[in-house]
Amino acid sequence: MNTKIKTLKTLARVVKSLKKKRKKIVFTNGCFDIIHVGHTRYLKSARKLGDLLIVGVNSDASVKRLKGPGRPVNTESDRMEVLSEFPFVDFVVLFKEDTPYQTIKAVLPDVLVKGGDWSVKNIVGGDIVKANGGKVLNVPLIKNKSTTNIIKRAGKSGKTGKK
Repeated sequence: MNTKIKTLKTLARVVKSLKKKRKKIVFTNGCFDIIHVGHTRYLKSARKLGDLLIVGVNSDASVKRLKGPGRPVNTESDRMEVLSEFPFVDFVVLFKEDTPYQTIKAVLPDVLVKGGDWSVKNIVGGDIVKANGGKVLNVPLIKNKSTTNIIKRAGKSGKTGKK
């Protein structure tokens, strides 16, 4: 059993305990559909902002609503398992809504971080984090490294993975 993958209810209890020990909690979220170097560098940078990194993952239904009918490429359970294997990721939690607002509200991280494609003022849940004395930050993106670009390149080359 993977001990890094938590339900929101369990994660909220764990975080409460960690905060009593004065641990600095960092939260980020995304689809993480096809893991690439941009993701790994982004997550490593996020982890350096605190003592623990929690990654919220969009459910399959949420990804489909946000990205379209051909997505996700990988299932939510696969995406969560892959993320949980990174040593710089401490916990992974699934959220079914289109945004992680309720998850952020339950976890109340000390630092909320997203990629540089998000302006700090538009990061969902930033209001909650700031109201509780936390910080909202973004980290630079790695140019031309995105799941969408990978899928587009695969389509142009004819390598769609279908037989």
